[in-house]
Amino acid sequence: MIPESFKQDLLNRVDIVEVVSRYVQLRKAGANHAGLCPFHNEKSPSFTVSPTKQFYHCFGCGAHGNAIGFLMTYSGLGYVEAVKELAASVGLQMPEWQPQTPAAAKRRERETDLYAVMEQAMEFYRAELKKSPRAVDYLKRRGLTGEIAARFRIGYAPPDWQGLRAAFPDYDDKALVECGLVVENEGKRYDRFRDRITFPIFSARGAVIGFGGRVLDGDPMAESAERGSPKYLNSPETPLFEKGQEVYGLIQARDAIRAANRILVVEGYLDVVALAQFGVGYAVATLGTATTPVHVSKLLRLADELVFCFDGDDAGRKAAWRALETSLPLASDTKPIRFLFLPQGDDPDSFVRRLGREAFEERIAQSQMLSDYLLGEWRAEADFATAEGRSRFLARAKPALHKIGAPMLKLQLVKSVAELARVSQQEAERLLELGRGFTRPAPPRVERNAVSLEWRLLARAFARLSLAAEIDPGLLAHDDEESRALIELIGMVRANENPDRLDDRMVADLIRGARHADTLARAQAHLRMELKLEAEAAEAEFREFLEALRRRESEDDRRLREKVLKGVASPDERSRFLERSGLAARESPLK
Repeated sequence: MIPESFKQDLLNRVDIVEVVSRYVQLRKAGANHAGLCPFHNEKSPSFTVSPTKQFYHCFGCGAHGNAIGFLMTYSGLGYVEAVKELAASVGLQMPEWQPQTPAAAKRRERETDLYAVMEQAMEFYRAELKKSPRAVDYLKRRGLTGEIAARFRIGYAPPDWQGLRAAFPDYDDKALVECGLVVENEGKRYDRFRDRITFPIFSARGAVIGFGGRVLDGDPMAESAERGSPKYLNSPETPLFEKGQEVYGLIQARDAIRAANRILVVEGYLDVVALAQFGVGYAVATLGTATTPVHVSKLLRLADELVFCFDGDDAGRKAAWRALETSLPLASDTKPIRFLFLPQGDDPDSFVRRLGREAFEERIAQSQMLSDYLLGEWRAEADFATAEGRSRFLARAKPALHKIGAPMLKLQLVKSVAELARVSQQEAERLLELGRGFTRPAPPRVERNAVSLEWRLLARAFARLSLAAEIDPGLLAHDDEESRALIELIGMVRANENPDRLDDRMVADLIRGARHADTLARAQAHLRMELKLEAEAAEAEFREFLEALRRRESEDDRRLREKVLKGVASPDERSRFLERSGLAARESPLK
């Protein structure tokens, strides 16, 4: 865990005005600086940065925090990554929160070497593209310009079996295999990517972590096509690269995502690049794998609307259904998820090149909401004319309804399902075994001693530690033991790259040295010994309580916020509102 003393030292050294002005055009406005909010669309500036209090606040959307929180929200970085980036900018050495064993030091040093190898490989492929008229001609035939190729750092892997030897004279270096650039088989080595257009994949911090390679289809000289190789070839899992956690094109799409407040998820690298060239710059692609919960949660943090785009064929519809099932537990009542199906024979690349941006965005506007897609698929397979058909319809709907994490969306779907099945809403809730949270809730589970939302969230977070990272510390009370313990747990979770891999003993070791160790241990025991919830049920309840936390706001705060937003607050009220926002930002170790 990053020590609180280090975080405070870091915040004392950085200037939030300098940090924010790297991304937002600010102008002096009295003692503060003002500009257009980067987190929502607006025409007149309501975004303020205070150099004296070292926090930012938007009077339009309510966004606020310190320099660490700004980087996390704007760049999509995790807590540790944001701290590292700020520390590097002021020359601070990151503390070692785990014992620095020789093996750990060697591993970190090795990772640094691997990043350098990947960067060098990318530059080699880019240089090779300029030398290959075939590859350049292929990109031109796909309608891509040199400018867009440079923006996405597109390159070309030559057809030679050991082409990378030109960039790495020590071709036997094991780093080439560790990075996935070279394949080692029966004592022989050869390049993984040969005669392919290369698309570098970047981490959130802009480092090259992997590559995608595409054959030059339509070119009779394309050796990869002749060998029957797959159209797309991706880097394998490496110390730098996990397919299920990364998406292609996010670095290049960030500004467009903020402007549109929307992310379009497509299937291919060329889809992303072609859409960007035609002005649809908010597209990203999954990396040869099905959509994962990490993908969905990461993207929903960056925009208020998520659109999955698939081909209209059977394979596309199967992939869409898998994406829907993955999205159900992560769906939000305030962030719609949509599904767009293109005509048979079209992909985003061909569609936008043939019909242009306006036609493509018109398709997006007509795309199906998650609820409509879900109900449509159920209806298509149901026989509502018979009792048996309606029963099968209810049975089909039950598992999905149990997965949905957004309470209001779930309620609307239950009403629709009940109407289609010709039963009352109450009967549907009973038959589907939905339990609490609807019009006839079961008696709430008695929890002795503490019944605050903070306590309930804290206990259930131990079912799957990564849940804690979803909590905005600014929503917590901050003046009670449960809130302070929950804030500390959030910090520990965000500082751990893989919190869900910790077993009970490792979790106990983690919290033993915490400032609020007693409360954390009591919450962990409460989940295990008293609530006795299965992980799935605990997660469902966690999301219910998290939604309640988001809705909770004192009447005084709400009135004060409304006055400020309407411009009728007195100087004292405006100052009090800023103080409250600043206090929340300073007290939370994550903001």
